[in-house]
Amino acid sequence: MNARSASALTLGVAVALIAGVTLGNGGANVMPVFVDDFASRFGLSDSGAGLVAATQLMATAVVTLLLAKRAARPGRVRMTRLGLALSGAGFVGAAAATDPVTLVLANLVLGAGLGAVYAAATAALAATDDADKASAVTISGVVGVTALLIMGVPAANHDLGEGTGFLLMALCCLVAWPLVRRLPDGPATPGAASTRTGVPTKAKPSVVLLLGTALLWTVTQGAWSYASVLGRQHTGMSHSAVSAVLAISSVVALVGAVVGPVAARRFGRMRSMAVFVTAQALAMSVLVITHDPVLFTVAAVLWQACQLAVLVQMLAAAALIDPTGRLVASLSGAGALGTGIGPLAVGAVLDTAGADLLGVVLALGTFIASLPLLRMTVASAKASAEHGLAPSTAAETG
Repeated sequence: MNARSASALTLGVAVALIAGVTLGNGGANVMPVFVDDFASRFGLSDSGAGLVAATQLMATAVVTLLLAKRAARPGRVRMTRLGLALSGAGFVGAAAATDPVTLVLANLVLGAGLGAVYAAATAALAATDDADKASAVTISGVVGVTALLIMGVPAANHDLGEGTGFLLMALCCLVAWPLVRRLPDGPATPGAASTRTGVPTKAKPSVVLLLGTALLWTVTQGAWSYASVLGRQHTGMSHSAVSAVLAISSVVALVGAVVGPVAARRFGRMRSMAVFVTAQALAMSVLVITHDPVLFTVAAVLWQACQLAVLVQMLAAAALIDPTGRLVASLSGAGALGTGIGPLAVGAVLDTAGADLLGVVLALGTFIASLPLLRMTVASAKASAEHGLAPSTAAETG
């Protein structure tokens, strides 16, 4: 146990974190499957289905940001369970919807519930005794469980009837209810975070940091949304081949979640983060521009691995700076906001300027968005060095 007197990362705590973060971000991660269901069940156009999706994603992002301060206080298990109940009701409503208006309302409800879950679960990451390990374990678990949901939801829709996938998600909310009981709680008093680390924490995350996070996820999610389309159009690969490449890259990307914390301890958080961001930007750009199938595959794997490494380091740095969890929850909300905006923004650039210019825009956007995040890693490295939480990063602050 380190100087922060935080919760040990036991199996129960890890399961609680994975369950909470998976469902909190489940709407965004499983959205491609949801959109297909919206369109087929109600005969919606692409823009109509996208509007329903945006309704849910924006509700999740806004509620996550609004509840970030509340998530920094005790009562995270109760908050998570209230969110699970609300989102479960929303999923049931979406499954039972018979018209687009009811579908939109159900998605607003479930999006708001997921936002409460996401705020509480991500804030809980900061209450563990090893932020790097907790972030890596949680993100790795989220990737694995999400992969199962992406396969299970469409299978339910196909085998049991349209809309049944939403009932599966409601069942997941029910299963998660007992699992989240071990979520680490927030400090009992506002000053507890400073007592644990010796570093005063800001009451409110900076607007620049939140905007940078939102921009990074706008670029990342936007590019990912069109990766399959670009792969088929530019490389001549079949739909199944591109899907296989993207699926493999998502699984192999788990290496990034493991390598990220190791690189931070070995080379310093700031230096390693800068390398991962640069590699992510270049790989993303190559994936969009290239016409070579092999290069497309390599770029996809490298991009996803670096993206997970960046995500793990970002969450760990935020947890070190603010052990109340408010900063982690706020960054998660900003990322969710960018996730909702990304497909629209990138689609607009792709339609008006073409893939070549889009590749340049994505790379520049990644670099610009990373600047406030890199500055945050400097602050986290100083906190680690001064209080012995990660002595190997002390050289970073020199």
